Amino acid sequence: MTVLPDRPFEGFTLAGDFPDATHEEWRRLAAGVLRKAGKDVPETAAEDTLATLVEDGLTVRPLHTAETAPDPASAAGFPGFAPFVRGGSPAGGAVAGWDVRARHDRPDPAAANEAVLADLEHGTTSLWLAVGASGVPVGGLAAALDGVLLDLAPVVLDAGDDTGAAASVLFDLLRAGGVRPAPGGNLGADPLGHAARTGGWDIVPERLRAAAALARDCHEEWPELRALTVDALPYHEAGASAAQELGCSLATGVALLRELTAAGLPVDAALGQLEFRYAAGADQFLTIAKLRAARRLWARVAEACGAGAGAGAQRQHAVTSPVMMVRRDPWVNMLRTTVAALAAGVGGADAVTVLPFDHALGLPDAFARRIARNTSTILLEESGVGRVIDPAGGSWYVERLTDDLAHTAWAWFQEVEGAGGQLAALRSGLVGERIAAVWEGRRRKLATRREPVTGVSEFPLLSERPLVRDPAPMPPSGGLPRVRRDEAFEALRSRSDAFMAETGARPKVFVAALGPAAAHTARAAFAANLFAAGGIEPVHDPVTVDAASAAAAFTASGAELVCLCSSDALYAERAAEVAEVLKAAGARRIYLAGRPGELRESYERAGVDEFVFAGGDAVAVLTRALDLIGVAP
Repeated sequence: MTVLPDRPFEGFTLAGDFPDATHEEWRRLAAGVLRKAGKDVPETAAEDTLATLVEDGLTVRPLHTAETAPDPASAAGFPGFAPFVRGGSPAGGAVAGWDVRARHDRPDPAAANEAVLADLEHGTTSLWLAVGASGVPVGGLAAALDGVLLDLAPVVLDAGDDTGAAASVLFDLLRAGGVRPAPGGNLGADPLGHAARTGGWDIVPERLRAAAALARDCHEEWPELRALTVDALPYHEAGASAAQELGCSLATGVALLRELTAAGLPVDAALGQLEFRYAAGADQFLTIAKLRAARRLWARVAEACGAGAGAGAQRQHAVTSPVMMVRRDPWVNMLRTTVAALAAGVGGADAVTVLPFDHALGLPDAFARRIARNTSTILLEESGVGRVIDPAGGSWYVERLTDDLAHTAWAWFQEVEGAGGQLAALRSGLVGERIAAVWEGRRRKLATRREPVTGVSEFPLLSERPLVRDPAPMPPSGGLPRVRRDEAFEALRSRSDAFMAETGARPKVFVAALGPAAAHTARAAFAANLFAAGGIEPVHDPVTVDAASAAAAFTASGAELVCLCSSDALYAERAAEVAEVLKAAGARRIYLAGRPGELRESYERAGVDEFVFAGGDAVAVLTRALDLIGVAP
């Protein structure tokens, strides 16, 4: 009989037989790989060469070590203690995880009530209701909440101009039922965020006074409720970077604190009336860092205001990003929202809303709502994400990104405050102009597919059957714009759809593959992917045997555009001849997949009109193609 030791792994290390790796050795190996890729850089520059510039000038390095971690003076601290980087509660979400908050904006009270009850019965723990012009009418709010146990299910309102009236209805329902509201609810007043969406600057002072009155009511009569939401979504949906989103939320929060304290609320009580709403994107580490940085920054604001030790813990509601949701191949949105929800939970959000995968198409159906709520359920119940306190804490990468983002956001916040505060910065156009500049840079990355969108700019499926949903109420407008990652390619695809509806067929491009499969497969796949992203159907010629066969296949295809695809070596041998024949056969525009190099003039003389390659402006190429063949904008 074998007797096992009490501590069989004591003194055992997995890397015990290997020499310690050094930073210098890593640099040497990385520089070697770069040289093989054609980049001759010294070892000392290897890390800088491999670093990635994200947004706001933030850089993600290829290797993070203890030496690159933030200064100990900006340490994250402990969960539940200032600066609350690691969470607003000592237990984090380890007891019950995050609040699973479902959004509802159906205007019909009966349909809204059916959807609300279904969500509550199947895993949702709180409700986020659009009321007024963008959702259920104020007069139908009671019917929409019929059967909801208001002492168990927190209710968060999003009522815009109708916030006061909607709050009165909710108060009446509570009094009529003789119950106290479930903790975690919010009346959703956000005069500055609503003005950012609508451009109604002149009535903001009046709305701020009304919001302060609601806060006093909640503080005195309904302490379970918060009155105000600092909503950063208007800035995110306009194209703001993470730092801009954080800075605008801080400036809005400070403006609300000034109003609340001027109305007589103590600082700690005023802080207790605020909940912050942020977007959670599919860049999981940036989302994690954003939520952690937000708590740190708000704790600094609270400290400067003289708040008590625990009053500066920011309550956060994370919403999966509307900007990342696409209308084509919307099923991929399930993957995006899953990553975003995971990041929100890991980042320490108190409540998480997963938008249904068909959110961009209109009112979600029952299946989409089920998938949305089950996303959180699986993360919480099966994966156990909520049982770990600050899972990303201690990661040198996350701590560095959190620190860098906090400093950048604080600088933007100071600039907004220096311009007179959030209202003045909105009214003057400062906020809009800075956000527009950031989005323009991101739009270029989307157009060149350096930021690919699966199902839209990459791997589009032209034969997919579109999902049809009931139209959603029109959201508020008139202020900052709303942008989407898919908007440029969606416009191209819509042109193609209209063309097909009118003619019975999509516009086509003939993909002329020169030589054996090994020579043309990669570029033929690239070209097909590129043109399909604009709604132009690729028609493949398996192998172009000679120029005459290429011309015959092109004529039979019904296409007006041609794209030559092969290796550089075969281009040099055959591209000019094939291009001349295809141009004579009626090709209105001939593309060549790849960079032309020194043979550009030769190709152009033979009839090649344009060169398409990775990193080129795909939207510009596709727009010109549709214009040329008469596809109406």
